[in-house]
Amino acid sequence: MIQTILSEQATRVMLSILTTLALVMALQFGQQILAPMVFALVLGVVVSPLADRLSGLGVPRLVIAVVLLALSTAFTGAALLLVEPLVGLLIDELPRIKAVAAYWLETASGLLRGIEEISQEIGESVGAEDVDPQTAIPTVSDALWLAPSFLSQVFIFVGTLFFFVLTRNDIYAKTGALEGKLRKADRAVSRYFAAVTLVNVGLGCATAGVLMAIGVEYAVLWGLAAGLLNYILYLGPLMVILALTIAGMIQFIGFAALLPPAAFLTINMLEANFVTPLVVGKRLAMNPLIVFLAIIFGLWIWGPIGAIVALPVLLWFGVMLRPELVLSDLPQRRRIAGLAR
Repeated sequence: MIQTILSEQATRVMLSILTTLALVMALQFGQQILAPMVFALVLGVVVSPLADRLSGLGVPRLVIAVVLLALSTAFTGAALLLVEPLVGLLIDELPRIKAVAAYWLETASGLLRGIEEISQEIGESVGAEDVDPQTAIPTVSDALWLAPSFLSQVFIFVGTLFFFVLTRNDIYAKTGALEGKLRKADRAVSRYFAAVTLVNVGLGCATAGVLMAIGVEYAVLWGLAAGLLNYILYLGPLMVILALTIAGMIQFIGFAALLPPAAFLTINMLEANFVTPLVVGKRLAMNPLIVFLAIIFGLWIWGPIGAIVALPVLLWFGVMLRPELVLSDLPQRRRIAGLAR
């Protein structure tokens, strides 16, 4: 009897492990289709309250779908176009970055004995005169248009977003008892995205202003990068700090090189501990470990798109599992507490 129970439990555990592995492999294998599809669904959920309001005003659903598709596509395209100057700036600054890297390697080799040969090999590999970065590294536009699957992914994204906005009410109406949960989950994700966008705009403006006051070159672009990358919790700000550290070493000398990353770290700490809890905390409170693991998992299977959609998808499923946590009908919108606890 005991052996039978243990055998059944072991079978269930093995089936769960195999199912999880199969699901992960399917997500990775279907990245070219699933990533733009999920991204479109997340955007469709974000704009769903606006679609419902327009529908309540009597605007035809087809017109709503076309208008929101145009606005969402323009927003996504603008974000991609704004990233290109950052990549171009990085390419232009590669010779200076290589020179600084070689300098720090030479300094480290003088302090730590026994690694001269290794540091010389690394220093040669980062020599500024080896490769012309303008010809070795393509721009974002070149990479996008040369990618054979890019147009197909755009087609999947546009089609999914359009038909989801067009038929969302019909789909939800056929789910029966789940319709209320689905709409609550949509509202939670939409309000979260709106609140985070407001915070990120403020973070970008503050970063640009402080870096401009310090005297950092391209302060506006750094503010733009800080605002965009802050959509990726934890990893985005870390990337900005590392990049500003390199920029500080290129532009300043001595301890002044640490001013740009220290300034952004201060701004980010103020935003994370005071501004975000004030604006977003009333709508969302999730376990940081679960959030971090979700972002890492999304980044692993789908790259940057996976990291961006990981948190909205996690929030959506959390509200679907526990819809009573959303008190959106109250005048004062209280926090979605206890998700993923």
